[in-house]
Amino acid sequence: MKETIVHAINNAILDLGIEGVDFVVEHPAELTHGDYASNVALVVSSQLGKAPRQVAEELQAALLGTIDHVESIDVAGPGFLNFHLQRDFFIEKITHINEVGEEWGKAVTHHGEVVLFEYTSPNLFKPLHVGNLVGNIIGESLSRLFEYNGAEVRRINYPSDIGLTVAKGVWGLRETGGDPADINALGEAYRFGNEAYETDEAKKAEIIAVNQALYAGNDAALNKLRDEGLSTSKQRLLGICASLGTAFDPDGTIYESDAAPRGVAIVKDNTPKVFEESEGAVIYRGEKVGLHTRVFLNSKELPTYEAKDLGNFVIKQERFPHWHTSIVVTGNEQAEYFKVVYAVIKELYPELEKSGKSLEHVPTGFLTLTTGKMSSRKGNILSGEQVLEELEAEAKKRSSVEEGEHEEGRSLASKVATAAIKYQILRHSIGSSIIFDKQKALSFEGDSGPYLQYTHARICSVLTKAATAGVAPTADAAPANPYDLERLIYQFPEVIEVALRERAPHKVVTFLTELASEYNTFYAQEKIADSSDGNAPYKVALTQAVGKTLKNGLLVLGIEAPEKM
Repeated sequence: MKETIVHAINNAILDLGIEGVDFVVEHPAELTHGDYASNVALVVSSQLGKAPRQVAEELQAALLGTIDHVESIDVAGPGFLNFHLQRDFFIEKITHINEVGEEWGKAVTHHGEVVLFEYTSPNLFKPLHVGNLVGNIIGESLSRLFEYNGAEVRRINYPSDIGLTVAKGVWGLRETGGDPADINALGEAYRFGNEAYETDEAKKAEIIAVNQALYAGNDAALNKLRDEGLSTSKQRLLGICASLGTAFDPDGTIYESDAAPRGVAIVKDNTPKVFEESEGAVIYRGEKVGLHTRVFLNSKELPTYEAKDLGNFVIKQERFPHWHTSIVVTGNEQAEYFKVVYAVIKELYPELEKSGKSLEHVPTGFLTLTTGKMSSRKGNILSGEQVLEELEAEAKKRSSVEEGEHEEGRSLASKVATAAIKYQILRHSIGSSIIFDKQKALSFEGDSGPYLQYTHARICSVLTKAATAGVAPTADAAPANPYDLERLIYQFPEVIEVALRERAPHKVVTFLTELASEYNTFYAQEKIADSSDGNAPYKVALTQAVGKTLKNGLLVLGIEAPEKM
């Protein structure tokens, strides 16, 4: 509908001798101002030498009756055009939503494209940090937005299983005698090793020696500790990702230990062509492209994260050669880092840009708490596992559904806990700081994931009551004027499109929250399943459409839509 209105406006201003104008057609903030509004008259008035309102009135006269589904056009304020859609448009939309079901909201804007999405790439050998949850939740939602717009997504995970972080954990495990099968023992070993590295020069030297030995692979005892600890970490990582609804591609896991030697070879093969030696290390002089210098091989010829990322890129190329866009989701503190890494990749492989392939870094914000004790046992970092455990325990207290009664064999509490944290993270624009409030996150009264789930469950209940009362959904019994709910629901595909283009899943969150709120107002004001009401069949059809929209929207966010709460 928006494209139809834009096209009609372009034709109208072309008749006035104007073209190539950048004007806006959008939904007004208030439904009383119409279904669409445009500032075109304000934009072109100076070129015509007329007052904006006069131009708006001329355009109103030219457009009225020429646009399908537009019933009336008002001139408002200094010269805005407000478009009101016909009743039949909304009836057709409700019918369409119920007919297409799971396909509602999908598009083909990225059909035929292969998108590589790398996210949830933690340092292993310790509990999953809550920041990795943020990356997973944002990465999964963006992946689903691409899929909803027709792309083929390859989900990639790039865990750190080698390097100084792992060496601190292995050294700490050896010193503390901890059980490598216990994730908390691994966390304590890492804390112990990190503290020793920062405060004791002799122990720091030992940890550096452990790191070199692990790269060389020539110490059986150290290798055994590393392998056992990594096995524990990997299993916990896969378990958490599964509970969050993420399944990486079978060939989608690339370990740093695999990427490291590939990165070393690339750097050495391209020195001094791309890289240069400096004080015993090998660097990339980023200033030549307006960035900053970074080290790729240290003085001991061990690869830094930068070199490993080159190896990671090459391995992704080999496993998924037919890609169009490669996206990495990490913390926003790595934004400048990735500018340098991508600059190096483009210099090494100039054919990428020539073929239209693009590299993108999506930055995530830092999560902080407002209430609730959700820190790890170490007291200074947040464990993602503990966050989910505490949320699930709290959700169980509030649940009215017995475990085992719910579909797919998963507990309602787990679904509610997942919805709680995902909503609170995705409601923020990507890259901004995230403030997590456990009590608000679990609220059933609005502005939360459980609230959206509860609204969907309420709709399922209403539909069951309607079926029992013999009220079947149909568009034949629509009232003369559209409900405000109808004037909101049809915007869903537009929201999905904008959310992907702007990398803004928070816009889906906002839309679904507004839709749920509007439905609950509708529910409070109307008798929906009353067989004596002549409009009841349409109210049930509208209810059904809202349910499908909520379910599809929640799916995009990676949140399940229970039928009972």
